[in-house]
Amino acid sequence: MKIVSVSILFLLACVGSVVKNEKPISYSISLIEICTDLEAPIGAVSAGDGSNRLFVIEQSGTIRIIKNGLLLPAPFLDVTTKLDKLFTIYSEKGLLGLAFHPQYKTNGKFYIYYSAPTILKGMDHTSVIAEYTVSSNTDVAAITSEKIILKIEQPESNHNGGQMAFGKDGYLYIGTGDGGGAGDKHGTIGNGQNTNTLLGKILRIDVNAASRYVIPVDNPFVNKGGSDEIWCYGLRNPWRFSFDRKTGELFCADVGQNEYEEVNIIEKGKNYGWKIMEGRHCYSPSENCVMTGLSMPIDEYNHSIGKSVIGGYVYRGTKYPDMQGKYVFGDWTGPFFMLLKPAASTTWERRQLTVISPKGEFYINSFGEDEAGELYVCGQTALGPTKAGKLYRINFE
Repeated sequence: MKIVSVSILFLLACVGSVVKNEKPISYSISLIEICTDLEAPIGAVSAGDGSNRLFVIEQSGTIRIIKNGLLLPAPFLDVTTKLDKLFTIYSEKGLLGLAFHPQYKTNGKFYIYYSAPTILKGMDHTSVIAEYTVSSNTDVAAITSEKIILKIEQPESNHNGGQMAFGKDGYLYIGTGDGGGAGDKHGTIGNGQNTNTLLGKILRIDVNAASRYVIPVDNPFVNKGGSDEIWCYGLRNPWRFSFDRKTGELFCADVGQNEYEEVNIIEKGKNYGWKIMEGRHCYSPSENCVMTGLSMPIDEYNHSIGKSVIGGYVYRGTKYPDMQGKYVFGDWTGPFFMLLKPAASTTWERRQLTVISPKGEFYINSFGEDEAGELYVCGQTALGPTKAGKLYRINFE
């Protein structure tokens, strides 16, 4: 494994109420190169089955396994033939999400989110959430076991979301983008604000059913109008979200439009503002900008800092006690890392990272978390679904 040393200076940024005259804290991290030649890696998750394997999602359609520190040559799952065509230079379609069932060790079930061709006129593609099971070989999925759980039609090629995760409640949470294009120009109010569409939302469903899924009875729009699957709304392109292992809080990075990137703590039934708001600001002041009832992000930053926020994880590993409870995330225009630390009961402080990388820069695609709670970053040195991807483990010095 190759070690890339990174020296980091955290510069205090204003988020909510910040203590004056606090001295910036200097940290340093090392990025431990785990593997190379990955094809657009956009996620790394564990199965939670005690195997300590790490499953890496390649956007081009495969899931790879890192076992005992080595990348296995054969994929765990290959759905490349099911995908809609990806653009060679840059694409937001593909295999976008993976979540293992909380009882994966005994039932072998896991779930993927991918972009399939559409048969509907006027749509660009279809987002598919599907269930699979593992085969008798624990390092290989049963490719014929696919069970379609949910399909969502996508009018544009971008803003597809794709993150999935199980909460402590045992339900599957799914992130969807606003349908793509710029400014959410889908109907008068946009998909993000339209509670009759599944786009621009985080969904919550119960996959423990004989049918495809059932709706949890406490979802906020059950018997109240709006789509029953919705857990929250007003999102542009949630990339990525994760649950804090200790508290159960759901942290979500929502990619902005022209000026602001944001991080939210997601709660039941709340409206996170898009396209009324971008971050804490009116998106289009010439229109009716009513902020009443909207939930503001716990952090935002403008495009002088970064262009596309990449959600990460609250650190809950054991190697670095000083990092406990800190939310580690970044920006695609990287390598550019940040963290949020609790400042008070309702405020967070962002410490911005200046990264010195002697081996050159790379684009941050996503973060990952292993079974022990240690953190990883997925990146690539060139655009597009090419074999320019790498996976690093983050060591905090």
